[in-house]
Amino acid sequence: MSGAPSDAPPEPEPGEIISYRSIDLVLRVGELLLASGEPTERVNEAMLSLAVAYELPRCEVQVTFTGILVSAHPGNGAPPVTGARSIRRRTPAYWRLVELNRLVHDASIGLIDLDEALERVREIKRRRGPYPQWLLVVALGLIAASAGVLAGGGPLVAGTAFIATVLGDRTAAALAKRGIAEFFQLTLAAAIGTTSAALVIAAGASGQASTIVTGSIVALLPGRPLVASIQDGITGDLVSAAARLLEVFFIVAAIVAGLGVSVYLAVRLGVAIDVNDLPAAPLTLRPVAVLAAAAVSLTFAVALAVPRDVLVPAALAGALIWVLYVLILRAELPPVLASALAAVLVGLLGNLVARRRRAAALPYVVPAIAPLLPGTLLYQGMIELNTGAATTGVLSLISAMSVALALGAGVNLGGEFVRAFQRVGHGGSGRGARPAARRARGY
Repeated sequence: MSGAPSDAPPEPEPGEIISYRSIDLVLRVGELLLASGEPTERVNEAMLSLAVAYELPRCEVQVTFTGILVSAHPGNGAPPVTGARSIRRRTPAYWRLVELNRLVHDASIGLIDLDEALERVREIKRRRGPYPQWLLVVALGLIAASAGVLAGGGPLVAGTAFIATVLGDRTAAALAKRGIAEFFQLTLAAAIGTTSAALVIAAGASGQASTIVTGSIVALLPGRPLVASIQDGITGDLVSAAARLLEVFFIVAAIVAGLGVSVYLAVRLGVAIDVNDLPAAPLTLRPVAVLAAAAVSLTFAVALAVPRDVLVPAALAGALIWVLYVLILRAELPPVLASALAAVLVGLLGNLVARRRRAAALPYVVPAIAPLLPGTLLYQGMIELNTGAATTGVLSLISAMSVALALGAGVNLGGEFVRAFQRVGHGGSGRGARPAARRARGY
């Protein structure tokens, strides 16, 4: 009968069309950002911005320390389209962060179409960094030399720290070519720096030795992953935060192992290593100290491959954080609090400059904390552990980690102040785009 209702279900309406090239773009940008050192939240924001710009329907993004996933849902019962990438190698390339953030900004306001965006990503991936490879190696040595001068050393310290650090880096590179794990590369690099100090002590210049080690350690300390790990934890990305903190732990453990083995062997061989030979922190605002702090941040910035126009702000930030740290310590505040307060102010200024330039914040804030990284405390702790003062040595190592965490938390707090008052951001950013901030308070 023609008027009888049909028992067959209605045909489902087709869902929205999903562009696979758009998903590929989101994955490529997320992969490059995460591999270049960007914190998880920023990677998530950038990927969502691109998803909105190129009309991926109901897009979900999942970012962890080692991988990313993008899923778009067409709707009307159609299956989702999902893509994923694994991050197998992470290389600090802060110039790439700046270029990718500029691309995301242009895409989010409709300045470039999908074809142009894909071409720009390919060009960014192929392009070489702003500095030749040999300069990156020299920059590591100059970090050590500048940090040694900042710790109170002279030309002997600067030269020895430079040679020891470059030798350690090239030895680690040779091990890397043979597939040796990075933990043991860092252990050997730290051991070479400490061995050079032991040789200086054996030659009768014990007062200069600790500053050599301080410089060598600062060149190895994980300032970059420390800042990113704390930012991930603060913003609620707990899985990535735990993974990054574990990375920081293993880097520090490798450095401590290298220090410990070298100090232990030196003491057993009769080298007169004494904790009393450690110099007191030269809390001075003399031009030499301020210039040395600026040089530490400048060379640290080169080692992180920041864009060339960030070098001057990085040097100024290094000088500023040292001046602030000394002034706060003179007000009789403890070193951990002084480090945190100085980092907050520098983080605030760095984020403001980055926002004004519409660039990533990390190139402006990570090199700034380099002059305050606790190389001397780590060396002091290992000497105390190997000369019979185990309790004091453990306390020194805890103090070193406390200072490092205070620096990381401080620069991130400066960024939070900027975020609290910003009005606009990328499509996925801004003060209203952080769901974790609206959770119940820990319940």
